Amino acid sequence: MRAVFADTVYWIATARRHDQWREAAKEARRRLGRAEVVTTDEVLTEFLAALSKGGPRVRLAAARTVRAILSSPSVRVIPQSRASFGSGLNRYEARSDKEYSLQDCVTMNAMEAESITEILTNDYHFEQEGFTVLMRRGA
Repeated sequence: MRAVFADTVYWIATARRHDQWREAAKEARRRLGRAEVVTTDEVLTEFLAALSKGGPRVRLAAARTVRAILSSPSVRVIPQSRASFGSGLNRYEARSDKEYSLQDCVTMNAMEAESITEILTNDYHFEQEGFTVLMRRGA
């Protein structure tokens, strides 16, 4: 089965009804059809951080979303580890000419380790590394 990585922007767009990327996220997922969705603990951490200032209702909804992702049979979550942090840090150092976040680097490493080439995101940094970005406005 085809595997695709889901980045933070995808999870935010699916969780927030009025997110500017919601339609692009829905359309990208629809076009994929049957595919295994892969993400990481680090992505889910970034998702929770992004929604942390939304007040009690938003925080509780974000926590429910993460729990649903973790228990979903259609999503595989790669656990965070010291090794994933270390290899992400190595890539971060090696790409000092880029503006990649540590999170981007961890995700890129996970995608390469899993032989995943497509990502549910709008982040052009992934294109710079040769991955296919699936979320486009008006696509």
